[in-house]
Amino acid sequence: MGSTLLDRIKDRIIRFAKSQLNVTLESVPSEVPPRIELGDLAFPVAFELAKRVKAATGQKANPRELAARLAENLKSEPGIARIGIAGAGYLNVFLNRAEIFDQLANPPAPLPKSGGKLIVEHTSINPNKAAHNGHVRNSVLGDSISRVLRSTGENIEVHNYIDNTGVQVADVVIGFLYLERKVPAEIEQLADSEGRFDYYCWDLYARVGSWYEEDKSRLDLRARTLHEIETGEGIAATVAEFVSSRIVDCHLDTMSRLEITYDLLARESEILHLHFWTRAFEELKEGGAIVFETEGRNRGCWVMRAEETESAEETEAESEHEIDKIIVRSNGTVTYTGKDIAYHLWKLGKLGLDFHYRLLRETAGHEIWTTTSDDAAAAAEHPPFGHGTAFLNVIDVGQSYPQETVKRGIMAIDHDEGVERSAHLAYEKVTLTPASATELGTVISEADAQRQQIGMSGRKGLGVKADDLIDRLEANALSEVQSRHADLDPVESKRIAHQIAVAALRYFLLKYTRTSIIAFDFKEALSFDGETGPYIQYSAVRANNIFRKIGRMPDQVHTDYASQSPGSPDTADFFEGEDGQDIWSLVSFAGRFDEMVGVAAANFEPTHVAKYAFQLAKQFNLFYHSHHILSETNSERQTMLLMVVNLVKTRLEKALTLLGIEVPERM
Repeated sequence: MGSTLLDRIKDRIIRFAKSQLNVTLESVPSEVPPRIELGDLAFPVAFELAKRVKAATGQKANPRELAARLAENLKSEPGIARIGIAGAGYLNVFLNRAEIFDQLANPPAPLPKSGGKLIVEHTSINPNKAAHNGHVRNSVLGDSISRVLRSTGENIEVHNYIDNTGVQVADVVIGFLYLERKVPAEIEQLADSEGRFDYYCWDLYARVGSWYEEDKSRLDLRARTLHEIETGEGIAATVAEFVSSRIVDCHLDTMSRLEITYDLLARESEILHLHFWTRAFEELKEGGAIVFETEGRNRGCWVMRAEETESAEETEAESEHEIDKIIVRSNGTVTYTGKDIAYHLWKLGKLGLDFHYRLLRETAGHEIWTTTSDDAAAAAEHPPFGHGTAFLNVIDVGQSYPQETVKRGIMAIDHDEGVERSAHLAYEKVTLTPASATELGTVISEADAQRQQIGMSGRKGLGVKADDLIDRLEANALSEVQSRHADLDPVESKRIAHQIAVAALRYFLLKYTRTSIIAFDFKEALSFDGETGPYIQYSAVRANNIFRKIGRMPDQVHTDYASQSPGSPDTADFFEGEDGQDIWSLVSFAGRFDEMVGVAAANFEPTHVAKYAFQLAKQFNLFYHSHHILSETNSERQTMLLMVVNLVKTRLEKALTLLGIEVPERM
């Protein structure tokens, strides 16, 4: 079917409404009828037009008559076979199946990149300990949103913000310097000898939290250490630089296991040392966006005053946060929000300053760059970073208030369309089912064992490390692969197990909307049946196997199809009758790929692609069992069936690519 035809139909309806009825329609809703015999597309627009006409002229308009006029206007549109009018005025469109199938078999070239740059920030893990399962949801969401947007022609630049001067890093530095009494050389030696330095810091971070609980006065040490790290001078700053850099390397290794990469790692230290914050601070003061408090609970702080609330309910809703957001503390240190405002001004090209850059690593041909304040270490040439037309930040729902503050701060300095389009893409937490927590070695109470989900706390050291989660998924997947293919080469078995594990994890995290709380379950995620990544992978593998077994590759089948005169009556006959209706239902749904991608892009919700992929896989498997393609004796019919298989295969593979999932050779 293709979204282009749908767009053309909607455009004609909008133009008809304007020229014939003097009615301006902003959009035209469309539906897919519940049964294919009712049509391929349905438009209830005549009812809206009747209301608009009556409101404008005072004359009653009959929706069914308006639908008839629309049908007459649309019938000449290429790709439409006929148009029916149902009920009181529904417009049901029946497509020219042979013509549409030929279009789907010969898709247009990919869209060129748009002119403006959209900066997507995700992951942004504090570089103080190992990544956990909640971080994985952030990264998988951000990566898939970037893939979806890029596929629609958006020019995407992916950032991973490194908060290497924040409180969490300061706490680990305190752990090394004051709990373990180590000097920098000893910390470096530990990092080289310790197999999982990020795991070591995970435990150390939890110990520091307990150490604070024993004596609250120790928090003064945190403030002093934080200030030393921000200035970049002293032993604390040296240790912070080393620890955060090593942990970032660990995080990149973890995310690369899930096919996640970045264009730029923007480090917070450069925002301070290259005077980004100084410039932003002056602009915030000059614009009146922040004020200096001389009394009250925020005395000595620079704060951004909360906007006037319109009701008691709104005031109550804000009570869990600071009503006046502190940007600079009374001790002179800058809050995360303040530094974030400076960073986002740079993202939009509104700061008049730039970073220095150096190449950090190259993974699978993709370069990952990072910022540096060391001009001598900077690369003379580098990709053009920043200067985005808008930004999207994938950050957990708990950061909604600070994100609103960041956006208000930017708009106070420079209010434009880019800031308006920019958005915080909030997501909910990831928990574990009791069974999964136990499988990962977490000791749970009897009460927790009865719960549907178990929450985690990084500060208390209670959580699931991302690598442990991936390791367990790979081990379980390997057992399944070995049970199915005992003679498979061990290296190949591990590679397939890895692909299945990644599919299981990524799909499980993407099949829910961003604002859904997820309780991860190993058994459910790895199942080869039901709504899982491995099930969709298996469907794609099954499609590939058909071509391998029959000895005809897709290109050869396409050549044979072209010689059968696509769009001819024989092709049209293929989609007639009960069998033909079933096949057309599958073809029609496969043709909605671009539509589903468009919905996902418009809403920044990869779940639309995930759900589509599962439904397409399910329909394909019904088709596979109903039509014996390999034993079909009619060569022309076999070619048509293979063309349908290839159509589904390419859509499944494209959908899986957008979800960050590979198709194994076998399963």
